[in-house]
Amino acid sequence: KHLPLEKQRRISNETLEIFAPLAHRLGISKIKWELEDTALRYLNPQQYYRIVNLMKKKRAEREQYLEDVIEEVKSRMGEVAIKAELSGRPKHIYSIYRKMALQNKQFSEIYDLLAVRIVVNSIKDCYAVLGIIHTCWKPMPGRFKDYIAMPKPNMYQSLHTTVIGPKGDPLEVQIRTKEMHRIAEFGVAAHWAYKEGKEAINDSTTFEQKLTWFREILEFQNDTANAEEFMESLKIDLFSDMVFIFTPKGDVIELPSGSVPIDFAYRIHSEIGNKTIGAKVNGKMVTLDYRLKTGDIIEILTSKHSYGPSQDWLKLAQTSQAKNKIRAFFKKQRRDENVDKGKELVEKEIRNMEFDIKEILTTDNLKKVAEKFNFSNEEDMYAAVGYNGVTALQVANRLTEKWRKKRDQEQSSNITNAITDLKTFPATKKRESGVRVSGIDNLLIRLSRCCNPVPGDEIVGFITKGRGVSVHRSDCTNIDSNDAQSRLIPVEWESSLNDRKEYNVDIEISGYDRRGLLNEVLQAVNETKTNISAVSGKTDRNKMATINMSIAIHNVAHLQKVVERIKQIPDIYSVRRMMN
Repeated sequence: KHLPLEKQRRISNETLEIFAPLAHRLGISKIKWELEDTALRYLNPQQYYRIVNLMKKKRAEREQYLEDVIEEVKSRMGEVAIKAELSGRPKHIYSIYRKMALQNKQFSEIYDLLAVRIVVNSIKDCYAVLGIIHTCWKPMPGRFKDYIAMPKPNMYQSLHTTVIGPKGDPLEVQIRTKEMHRIAEFGVAAHWAYKEGKEAINDSTTFEQKLTWFREILEFQNDTANAEEFMESLKIDLFSDMVFIFTPKGDVIELPSGSVPIDFAYRIHSEIGNKTIGAKVNGKMVTLDYRLKTGDIIEILTSKHSYGPSQDWLKLAQTSQAKNKIRAFFKKQRRDENVDKGKELVEKEIRNMEFDIKEILTTDNLKKVAEKFNFSNEEDMYAAVGYNGVTALQVANRLTEKWRKKRDQEQSSNITNAITDLKTFPATKKRESGVRVSGIDNLLIRLSRCCNPVPGDEIVGFITKGRGVSVHRSDCTNIDSNDAQSRLIPVEWESSLNDRKEYNVDIEISGYDRRGLLNEVLQAVNETKTNISAVSGKTDRNKMATINMSIAIHNVAHLQKVVERIKQIPDIYSVRRMMN
């Protein structure tokens, strides 16, 4: 029974957009071609039957030509004792239609209607036959593809070459083993079914890796409630032409055509993507909107001081996988999730300090500390910890302040003995920095310029010879040595000064060099009521702009506010805090 025309067209479109590409990605070429040819018959019957008739007209001539070619190759292979099955490869109607439509060609201009498939017993024979073919006829430049050395993601393997045949017409030749032929015709499942016993078990890991994209699609389906969004992402991942990119170690990563370094970074790992600040392709710096090409060797540059992706990355990224992971990053900044995350982190820090959580996290204590941080309630404070507006350690330090003072008083005699030589400095100097050493007065304290700590950073004091105590960030490389470790001393931020005092922080902003970018950055910083003490910028040959800026901020929460505002500017790729 015939379906209504409208329904025929809808099912045919669905077949071309979803099911045929899915069959292709699973390596089932037999089904793929059948689906495409049948769908075309219903979508454009006029063109379909026109191509069928044109192919019929010269079929006898083509078949005779292929027979002559096959006889020639067979006799040459007989000389070197290679056994093979040779056949003419059927040219599918939909592939001819696509070439005519996309390349705007007439049927007479389609040269690869003639194709020979050669199936041999071993990989060694594949390359031997290739040598025979190239000896018989001249190969066309740029038309040789080695999918044996570098298989397609659907496990397709063959040697493809195009030569100038006996009558001067291009002749396509495919060379493969029997095992490769089985996978090409019936897909990866055929390989699964064919393998037996232990060998099949050992192969299962490889299949898991090959079909990672399939699992990612299913996972994304669970994450989205919008069927339309899911189908669009599916089309992008299935229907795109692919490019093959190399990692610096030589591993091959497959990405849709048009992909940029951001797509590559998120394909490697979410954290690599989130911390990306730039990329090198074939040893040269490129912008984050650089379109990757097959054969590119790419290295992703990351920084642990990066503040994560900007909104602009959603426009730059081409793969649904990268877009989903960028959205997931922003989703993590949402309130409900961050409240739970923040509370968990604060409780963990209190446990690390070896205090009783129930004793510390009383309603009065939480309210008091939230007010000190200028939050209206404890939930706002926890949310800020969740998205790194303030650190869990900073909040835990405030919450446990009273209890730590008691503990510090017990330990102060030991610390006093360790730094008696530092007590000669005048008391007036002790709090200009906004930092103090627990239980000790009359110390000269200065903030180190190598890492520029600000309130909210985890800090540690370093006893210097003749210059008092210098304060460093806990992750500063200058306090990593064994010698430095022996001269470290606990310090903490002075809460009464932190909201009034300003601290210099250096940040680096990267983006696409367009007219007005610097002005927009300066305006964005001014909107946050932040003073700029220095600014400089440069542009490279790839139109990548780098802006270095020194700004005066009160604390980490203030810095986060400035960074988030800058990241909202179009064409900004990354913002990171610099270490001198």
